Amino acid sequence: MKISLPNEQAIIQDAIQILHKAMKPSQMVVLIARWWSDGGNYLDQKEGWFANENIDSLAEKIKAFEQSKTN
Repeated sequence: MKISLPNEQAIIQDAIQILHKAMKPSQMVVLIARWWSDGGNYLDQKEGWFANENIDSLAEKIKAFEQSKTN
């Protein structure tokens, strides 16, 4: 199974647009500043976010999400 992923910069730009629509500018700035200054270990965070997941389970979730957006 092959999954095509968008580039990271495109994902960041999309996320910022979503935040801009959903939050006050001051809230958005605080959130982004916190994320980018965190200095935390991304690999540790990723392990927590994707615990008990594998490529197949993530691919199924991605497909279901994409189908829900097209319907």
